[in-house]
Amino acid sequence: MDVFIARQPIFDCRKNIYGYELLFRGNMSNSFPNVDGTTATSRLLSTAFFTVGVEKIVGDKIAFINFPEELLLSEVASVFICRNIMIEVLEDVTPSAEVNEACFKLIKDGFSLALDDFVFSEEWLPLVKVAKIIKIDFQDLERDQIRRCLERVKPYGCKLLAEKIETYDEYQQALDMGFSYFQGYFFATPEIQKHREISSSQHILLSLLTEVNKTEFEPEAIERLINQDVSISFKLLKYLNSAYFSRVARISSIKQAIVFLGSQGIRQFVSLIVVAKLSESKPDELIRSSVIRARFLEQLAENTGLENPGNCFILGLFSHIDAMLDHSMQYLMEQLPLNNAIKESLTSHKGELAIFLRAIEEYESGEWENFESIIRTLGVDPAKIPEFYLDALGWADSIS
Repeated sequence: MDVFIARQPIFDCRKNIYGYELLFRGNMSNSFPNVDGTTATSRLLSTAFFTVGVEKIVGDKIAFINFPEELLLSEVASVFICRNIMIEVLEDVTPSAEVNEACFKLIKDGFSLALDDFVFSEEWLPLVKVAKIIKIDFQDLERDQIRRCLERVKPYGCKLLAEKIETYDEYQQALDMGFSYFQGYFFATPEIQKHREISSSQHILLSLLTEVNKTEFEPEAIERLINQDVSISFKLLKYLNSAYFSRVARISSIKQAIVFLGSQGIRQFVSLIVVAKLSESKPDELIRSSVIRARFLEQLAENTGLENPGNCFILGLFSHIDAMLDHSMQYLMEQLPLNNAIKESLTSHKGELAIFLRAIEEYESGEWENFESIIRTLGVDPAKIPEFYLDALGWADSIS
């Protein structure tokens, strides 16, 4: 049985990754939107811990996993290693004496507890006293409601996590309120600043990008270009000799690397390194998300028979470029040497490639019904999707 897993990053105050909330569904059959939470979580736990390995999904970070009431009472968590699991008690759980007792036992066994979509009421007080994290939906509650809730839980020393933080303004509000952790796509939105110009160093990188994305180029010219930048040369050789490729013979020269990757591979790699350099002042998850999107969309495109799947790689890679450079997407697309299909998709979500961008956005958000509709339109075998995503995660790790 395939399990579809997406992950959403959770940041600390310094915008470093603290953990990932795992979003999942059991399958992509006609009935999959109706899979109950207990079944979905059970399948996720089995796949993540016994089949794939949770470290492949979240690395050394914390895995936030939703636990419906039935699973809390069944004590199923006791069979898993607890050091990297944060058990999320869902908002529709009834905090009965039985549920409280089950949660107390989990904590005694070494697990950590988070209360999801929390709204304070007296019946939750026993769990508030022992919870490590309380998650509050920033879009669901008014700011005054949030402040009142914080006052009620403040005496108990639990950390606060702001959910659905979509902009840097909301991130700053939550930070000022005393939140320690943040979940949402604020990291992928630009901090627009008036009259801010692209720096000279960024212009140089964009010039490099222009060169490698020309319709035709000479391998010798690209070799000279890469050799001029020590960091790109180092990263290229390190990448090709990483565990991802499992090579017996090491690649020791840029010329060998170009031959091994081919023109399309070199275009992609240099584009990726340039994007990474452009986002150096941003959270690491921004470039990681871009790389995952690029690899995932490339594989998706290859399975649709699209003439040039490499366009979808570039589409995913540049989908956060506005956040990296703190400019509007419209402005940046006027500066970048990308083809019109990519530009149209990124600026207006229109054109032949727009459906691919929508696919990864719906997948990352766990909007499974919308994603299913897109996959069926593209004609991709749903059974391949978990493989694509896990491969993209592994590829992103090899790059980083």
